[in-house]
Amino acid sequence: MPAITSLKFEIFGRVQGVSFRYYTRIKANELHLVGGCRNTAEGTVEGIAQGQKEAIDIFKQWLRYQGSPRSRIDDAHFEEKRVDCEEFTDFSVWH
Repeated sequence: MPAITSLKFEIFGRVQGVSFRYYTRIKANELHLVGGCRNTAEGTVEGIAQGQKEAIDIFKQWLRYQGSPRSRIDDAHFEEKRVDCEEFTDFSVWH
């Protein structure tokens, strides 16, 4: 069984009020990733995604350089680690 990669992320810029979390969930589902994301009080979007390393790499590029159509991404922080199994059953928008 291939190892699971767990990615913590925080995205900075104009990422609230532009459907960023909605589009993030769509992209995660396309890539068969599980986890979730939420807005922070500081105006960022943070979350966790888990899945195959190749899918995580694609997701990171999307988070850093694309995002939702009306977003503006100024910076992205990522932290990866290997885990034994996925800790989520789907990718959700947390509140």
